[in-house]
Amino acid sequence: MRDPNPITRAARESGEPTFRQVGLGPWSLEHPDLPRPDDPDSAAYDPRFDSDLLDHGDRRNVLDRYRYWTVEAIRVDLDRRGRHGFEVAVENWTHDFNIGSMVRTANAFAAGRVHIVGPHKWNRKGALMTELYQHVVHHPSISALADDLREEASRSGTPAPRLIAIDNVPGAVPIETYDFPDRCLMIFGAEGPGLSQEALDLAYDVVYISQFGSVRSINAGAAAAVAMHAWIAQRAGVGRLS
Repeated sequence: MRDPNPITRAARESGEPTFRQVGLGPWSLEHPDLPRPDDPDSAAYDPRFDSDLLDHGDRRNVLDRYRYWTVEAIRVDLDRRGRHGFEVAVENWTHDFNIGSMVRTANAFAAGRVHIVGPHKWNRKGALMTELYQHVVHHPSISALADDLREEASRSGTPAPRLIAIDNVPGAVPIETYDFPDRCLMIFGAEGPGLSQEALDLAYDVVYISQFGSVRSINAGAAAAVAMHAWIAQRAGVGRLS
């Protein structure tokens, strides 16, 4: 058997890392003097709480204010607090793994919706269950997405969000100087081929992320995170840690 690399051996012997524990244990251990909020006969009754989480603890990757809450209660509260004015879309022609990462980032930044264009099936592993809290809509094609947005705008009497293509193509403008609209839908292409020509043709603006290395593009999940945060930096206030 080959000896491990010296760095690997030193890492194993270092005793690191020591991770902090996330979340809370069972309600009875965390709050022994308080009544359970899922007891209908208690003055503290709150239907947002999940009995199973109260029994076994809540180690989910959610904000502290949502500890022990049901998925539905969290989603409703996010809607009540108000999601941001941007939405994101991705062309799913290659079943890109990065879609899951994009959904997770959209949840972190409270995007209005995530639109998946193309085949309905996508790899949810990278989303880490955040799709449960996020509105995800499917469209069979770019033209169907555009039609759906126009129909929604007609029903609501409000303008459709501007379609902003994020791709590294000739004629695009740098994201670092781009002024994002308050309401927009940022669309991303699959890893490798980028956006379809139809998506580029329908876009109100085409924006690229400046790069300085040797590769032509960054992956779709990373591009989506950069673009969403660019909107947040321009249009949203400071976020919260818990």
